[in-house]
Amino acid sequence: MRPRLLAAASGVVAALAFLAAAELAALFLGGAGSPLVAVGGAVIDLAPAGAKDLMVSLFGTGDKVALFVLMGVLMVAISAGAGILERRRPPFGAMVFALGGALSLIAVTTRSGSGMWDGLPSVLGVGAAIGVLRPLVTRLRRWETVAQTPTRTDAARPERRSFIVWTVTAGALALVVGTGSRLGSAAMQRTAAIRRSVRLPAPATAAPAVPAGASLDVPGLTPYVTPNADFYRIDTALRVPSIDPADWSLRIHGAVENEVTLTWDELMALPLEEHMATMSCVSNEVGGDLIGNALWLGYPIRELLARAKPTGDADMVLSRSIDGFTAGTPLDVLQDTGTQAMLAVGMNGQPLPAEHGFPVRMVVPGLFGYVSATKWVTEMEVTRFADAQGYWTPRGWSERGPVKLESRIDTPANGTSVTVGDRVAIAGVAWQPHTGVKAVQVKVGGAEWQDAELAASVSADTWRQWVYRWTATSGDHEVRVRAVSTDGQVQTSVQRPPAPNGATGWDTITISAR
Repeated sequence: MRPRLLAAASGVVAALAFLAAAELAALFLGGAGSPLVAVGGAVIDLAPAGAKDLMVSLFGTGDKVALFVLMGVLMVAISAGAGILERRRPPFGAMVFALGGALSLIAVTTRSGSGMWDGLPSVLGVGAAIGVLRPLVTRLRRWETVAQTPTRTDAARPERRSFIVWTVTAGALALVVGTGSRLGSAAMQRTAAIRRSVRLPAPATAAPAVPAGASLDVPGLTPYVTPNADFYRIDTALRVPSIDPADWSLRIHGAVENEVTLTWDELMALPLEEHMATMSCVSNEVGGDLIGNALWLGYPIRELLARAKPTGDADMVLSRSIDGFTAGTPLDVLQDTGTQAMLAVGMNGQPLPAEHGFPVRMVVPGLFGYVSATKWVTEMEVTRFADAQGYWTPRGWSERGPVKLESRIDTPANGTSVTVGDRVAIAGVAWQPHTGVKAVQVKVGGAEWQDAELAASVSADTWRQWVYRWTATSGDHEVRVRAVSTDGQVQTSVQRPPAPNGATGWDTITISAR
């Protein structure tokens, strides 16, 4: 077989490696960074109107398929040429892939709504392509050199075998990984398009308006309502599940008189309710940011349980996600008329983002997410804590997870230096969802605890902003904060790690005044 043809094959395999690595990375990052889709979109956007009309007239509704076929042909031709160039004048063949990666990076990062990590798949793809191309061409050259040496004819066979094995293995692996990743990314993109088409119904019961005094005008202070893009995400899903609402259903079974199955259309036809609630992760350290406050739209879980009619001594609902995650939630909490536990479909006026559980998730104020906030929920089994466990319980976490009374300093940052006499706004948030916060106190150095100004809130289920305005005095000052709940509980100073049921202690920073 001619060396030029083998070098061309090396370039094509390197291109497959580029696509495989890039599509796999894009899959884990949510699909938005796919170079294939981004470059295709850029071609469509930049093509003159005449070219678009020609494609439609030739291929009709198959114009996009035809575009991808054309892109594939061009990629094969260019990558084959890069392989030949790498054999003759290294590292120019590798530079062709670097240039192609740069163009795909531009296409990805200039797309509307692109994020800071969306360019990473293109970068990883270039690394994979070069990492495959150069070793393959090096083996090909060794084979050529040995084959051209009359006294070493037999030595050419191992070199040939090495080149063929590496080329076939790399090509097959790239095809499998790339095809699987592309199918996964395509499914995610279809789900994203479906999500964009969802129109949430107006709530039958709207949440109270956010009071004007809920947001303090302090730079650096966390906003009262957390934007969807900034809301923390902690779950066990390596890849965000892609669920078409038309295929979604919820099954309530177990220790019940009536098994209940609820479809998406049935859920959307129910009188949905809005509720503002703060949610936090049990892994949140003291002063951490694994917490957020949002406006949720959904249907009360207690109403669905009333249909099912739990029986016997059931005391737990084991909810299950489509990806297999489970959470054990106390039955009495879900049945409590004062706890706004819901099957949520909306978040801050939009359908749930995919990474936050689209199309349906659980929201239970007052409980850590690991025992209540099942995303992509498809099943609820009424059972007992004695008979079943959620995902995290056998891994050392407690079976019930009430949120602790906590407070956090957002501003100034730890280690901040100020000038003596400055008026310093020490501010942050405090929370104990479902119980509520009635006071926040700040202690600077050895001084007495001082009451901070406390902002308003929609309900006890949300955090509250606070600020204490301190006139800086000379020296290094340790600043602590603690909260007091509406039932009179004072936040403990005892430092405990998140495991097994949530961190405790006072958030503390140091401020230097000179």
